[in-house]
Amino acid sequence: MMTNPSTQSNSVISPLGAEDVVIRTENVSIFYGTFQAVRNVFLDVPKNKVVAFIGPSGCGKSTLLRCYNRLNDLIPSARVEGKITYQGTDLYDPKVDPVEVRRRVGMVFQRPNPFPKTIYDNIAYGARINGYKGDMDELVERSLRGAALWDEVKDKLKASGLSLSGGQQQRLCIARTIAIEPEVILMDEPCSALDPISTLRVEDLIHELKQQFTIIIVTHNMQQASRVADYTAFFNAEAGPGGSRFGYLVEYDRTERIFNSPQQQATQDYVSGRFG
Repeated sequence: MMTNPSTQSNSVISPLGAEDVVIRTENVSIFYGTFQAVRNVFLDVPKNKVVAFIGPSGCGKSTLLRCYNRLNDLIPSARVEGKITYQGTDLYDPKVDPVEVRRRVGMVFQRPNPFPKTIYDNIAYGARINGYKGDMDELVERSLRGAALWDEVKDKLKASGLSLSGGQQQRLCIARTIAIEPEVILMDEPCSALDPISTLRVEDLIHELKQQFTIIIVTHNMQQASRVADYTAFFNAEAGPGGSRFGYLVEYDRTERIFNSPQQQATQDYVSGRFG
């Protein structure tokens, strides 16, 4: 399926068929003050699948990603037009608590950012803040196992999270996200700071995690998108008034179609390395 900034229909564009939609993006535009960063995006995210956002720098991939857990709220000049729903609820309804949104829609950032605390406390921190009443030891172990890290750290849970390698730190951050029991995990270029071996471990982990979670990943790595994603959305940027550039969704479909038989020439050019 495809979109075009000048020919958008009013319906949600989706290649998902009968699959459950977790997040629905309807005619969404994103602004920073008077600058329009993203224009008219329609996109459905299916349950328990991995969706990759690809495209050149400056096309709005990360900007849109941050709207799904309302991180853009932290930027005073940012505003969202259109509608984003999560399980049918408008995420930007004034009655919706953004803190609760961020509990249900977790985030893993580009660079590993463990807290300057023990490995144990890195995992337990969010659960404590959210008033978790269960067995904390069990939650920590379950989360670390879920991030394929337990066997590597089980004997040093009191060591600093900062003492781990870069790849281990990123899996620790994924475990920390899992511990607050979200339903969706957003990943903003989670492997860009990692070596190839650590990258493959995180990719293997993503395959395992989609059994329990819905995952949206921003990546500049075409091979990574083709390896981990069930669906891929290709974004591009276009010059707007006054020479400014805005991002828009060019095409969204099953990953194998995006890489093997895209409908748009721009998509073909990007995935084949002709630009970007």
